[in-house]
Formats: sequence, structure tokens, C-alpha cells
Amino acid sequence: MSLFLNGLLRLRRGPWEMLATILIALGVVMLMQPFAMVLFTYSFIVTLVGTVRFIIVSHFPE
Repeated sequence: MSLFLNGLLRLRRGPWEMLATILIALGVVMLMQPFAMVLFTYSFIVTLVGTVRFIIVSHFPE
């Protein structure tokens, strides 16, 4: 866990890509769930933010 937090603080690609991927997956799950309309409403924004973050993070150093 410490290595993960250290990678986040040093702006390394691996941990930030993992967070962006989790955000994209969360947006897709929010899109497919049938229970809460508010989650469905914000699913596209969450997926878009995760995608843009992944594109930005892909330029970070390894």
C-alpha cells in the first residue's frame, strides 16, 4: 500500500492508470445498474472523466 501511495505522490504512471481504469469501470457499472436513476445520470460524466484522466496519465513517466 505504501508503494502505491508513493507512486501517486511521485506522479508515476502505474498507480494513476489504475485509478483511471477503476473510474472508467465505475462509470460503466453506474450505466448498467437498474436501481438508482442518479447513478445512471452521472455515469457518462464519470466514464468521460476517467477516460480523459487515462489519456493524460499515459504521458506520465514510468
